[in-house]
Amino acid sequence: MDIQIFDTPTQASKQAFTLFEQALGEGANVFGLATGSTPVTLYDLLVKSNLDFSQATAINLDEYCGLPADHPQSYATFMKEHLFNAKPFKASYIPNGLAEDPDAEAARYEGLIDENPVDLQILGLGKNGHIGFNEPGAKRDSVTHLTKLTDSTIQANARFFDTIDQVPTHAISMGIASILKAKHIVLLAFGANKAQAVKAMIEGPITSDVPASFLQEHPHVTVLLDTEAASLLSE
Repeated sequence: MDIQIFDTPTQASKQAFTLFEQALGEGANVFGLATGSTPVTLYDLLVKSNLDFSQATAINLDEYCGLPADHPQSYATFMKEHLFNAKPFKASYIPNGLAEDPDAEAARYEGLIDENPVDLQILGLGKNGHIGFNEPGAKRDSVTHLTKLTDSTIQANARFFDTIDQVPTHAISMGIASILKAKHIVLLAFGANKAQAVKAMIEGPITSDVPASFLQEHPHVTVLLDTEAASLLSE
């Protein structure tokens, strides 16, 4: 892992933008994208840039089950508002959260990943060490699947909904093996509340208890941290 530490989340996001720009300039045309608050500054920088994604493909990590694509809190809406409306891609893929057969939808989506190998994958990091919606206990060989969200993840996402009862309890998510297929993975983590997960991901054993620890097995991972997220690292 290439660990880079910055004074602020904005500085780390600017470095993520630079990596995005370099990848596009070197011919990358499939980008794995994440949602949540962590990549918002990166997406703002992409929107304000002159980068052209009209020949590129976007593949999102995950989507809530039970929400239509036009729901204000769906990840499809998030991506449109933060990136796609201003920077359209040739193709952009997000799981169908209303699929009648989520397992069949997951298999279809895994096929899309195989057909469009990801050149650069953006990740955030959950406080419990999850990546995508691969919660503690996720297996190394897992592919895109239906997953039940942990109570801690539901609590963390509750701020986006009027009441916690409105927060979806399941999602369709790329699996660990799906994520590790990417040629280059860039993970961003900011804030003191991510420090324990960062330490476990980088310095702890590779374990399903910390799904992000499987990134230690990947040959090309760049971790961009602010000083608070890096505060528990030993070096």
